[in-house]
Amino acid sequence: MQKDHLNSPWRKTTMALYAPPNEGKIYGTMDIDITTAEEFVRESRAAGKRITMTHLVTAALGRILKNDIPEVNVFIRRGKFVPREDVTVMVAVNMKRGQEMGSIRIHDADKKSVFQIAEEIRTKAATARQGVENETMKNKFVLGSIPWPFRRFTFVLLKWITNTLGFELPFLGLTHSAFGSILLSNIGTHGLNTGMAALFPGAKLPAVIIMGKAEPRPVVRDGEIVIRTIMPFTATIDHRVMDGFHAGVMANRMIYYLQHPDILAVEERPTPGDAPEAPRNE
Repeated sequence: MQKDHLNSPWRKTTMALYAPPNEGKIYGTMDIDITTAEEFVRESRAAGKRITMTHLVTAALGRILKNDIPEVNVFIRRGKFVPREDVTVMVAVNMKRGQEMGSIRIHDADKKSVFQIAEEIRTKAATARQGVENETMKNKFVLGSIPWPFRRFTFVLLKWITNTLGFELPFLGLTHSAFGSILLSNIGTHGLNTGMAALFPGAKLPAVIIMGKAEPRPVVRDGEIVIRTIMPFTATIDHRVMDGFHAGVMANRMIYYLQHPDILAVEERPTPGDAPEAPRNE
């Protein structure tokens, strides 16, 4: 990937126009027909392979970031976009019966099959629920223990060191890839349809993707009303990194993958050209 492509004039301008995500946020939402993906999940479970829609979406996000919009898999350091070394999808998981949220990082998500991702998430989730979280999430307790008058000051100082100056603080778990390449959370498990996520300023994430509750709905297909399973998706986006084009590519490729979930069952993605581009709305 060429550096000039990563640091185009518009991207350099956005870094001057917007502060970190507390200003340059944009939101998007869409409904995706997951009927085919849902059937794939049922068939996989019947064959003894335990997967969920979250696992499918994680696998799809990994491949989209790697193959379709690699310029989004970056972080900002000292006024420049820097490509990440790999594609890491961070998946939010429920802990303490949903009273707290933990996280799991799936490294090289673009290279793994949905079955490998499912097994990795299960293993890491079980470990996290036993109290063994990654360094970044463990340090939320450190920040939480700071007396109130100094808590905000400490966070602002840490953000200035890591975001503005571009330094890493590994002993606090604050590295450029501490939160991965993108964050995925399934609020549908809480019975929620739609939610606009916060974009944590210190996370250096281009977007947070939210999966809502899947429900059967009447839709029109080939001029006829049929019942399909529809899942709402929402995204909170750092506009310095992503714009409408990137969001459109991500959305359309996600539609394609969930309509052809068998592609995610293998480790390697088909050669570009084998999988036709998903149709785009004009």
